[in-house]
Amino acid sequence: MQVIQDFGRPGNSMETAASIGVYDGVHVGHQAVIDNLLAEAKRLEVAPAVVTFDRHPALVLRPQNAPKLLNSLDQKLELLEEAGIEYVYLIEFSLDRAYTTAEDFVRQVFVERLRVRSVVVGEDFHFGRARLGNIERLREYGREMGFEVHAVKLLHHDEKWPEPVSSTAVRRALAGGDVRTASAMLGRYHEIRGRVVMGDRRGMTIGFPTANIPVSMVMAWPADAVYAGWYTRPDGSRYMAAINIGRRPTFYEHAQQSLLEAHLLDFDGDLYGEEARVEFVELLRSEHRFDGIESLVKQLRVDVALTREILTKS
Repeated sequence: MQVIQDFGRPGNSMETAASIGVYDGVHVGHQAVIDNLLAEAKRLEVAPAVVTFDRHPALVLRPQNAPKLLNSLDQKLELLEEAGIEYVYLIEFSLDRAYTTAEDFVRQVFVERLRVRSVVVGEDFHFGRARLGNIERLREYGREMGFEVHAVKLLHHDEKWPEPVSSTAVRRALAGGDVRTASAMLGRYHEIRGRVVMGDRRGMTIGFPTANIPVSMVMAWPADAVYAGWYTRPDGSRYMAAINIGRRPTFYEHAQQSLLEAHLLDFDGDLYGEEARVEFVELLRSEHRFDGIESLVKQLRVDVALTREILTKS
């Protein structure tokens, strides 16, 4: 996959079918748009391309209310490549970019840079300054500038689910600890990445050593709780893990920030300094304060047993 920086061009100037969006999470709704995009590219015998942003536009336009991110830029690019996208046009989002009119944006990006033959977007698509551009406006530009426009219906991950799949809905599920619903909307387990750091080694002293992973506060975390999940090392080896996100109230009554701790099952080794990938499969229980070490250890044994049972079946 070729990543084209803003105002650049594909290396071979090939015609494209393209989509545009923040694509935070690359969830099943995004995947439905991509599937339609790939079909259009095949029909027209052109390359599939996605126009996206180097940061969430809200971080520039309203930073105090910007949403937590479901994935980093690197993760997003990986997911788009895995989906079959050949070109990503990466917009360096700034206030100047935000003030580009819808017509100028379409002409600059879709027509002049990507030589687009067809544009595929979700039916709720808006774009350009003050989000004044919509599907009908895009179709008008298409008739003027020589490209088709296809709108994809919003997707529900469950027929009984009242809300269409969206990045906001995924964040809401994670905030409630409902990683099962988040996974259903993402089409995969929610994943957090980070580097393992030295902790206070309390887990080791009680027989449950953990990999401690601080995570950027701009990323979306599941709610403070204990989860069953998977831990992947840089060499690709994957381990069952009992994962705690929280402030460890048994030891620290007034901790200022939550921490991710993963206890790997059937592992004995050194993880410090390694990059980790942690996937969340199922909520086990909420976090709470224990009366002492003995009661904590008893509960940790239960957590490990449940983790093994759940992940063996999943």
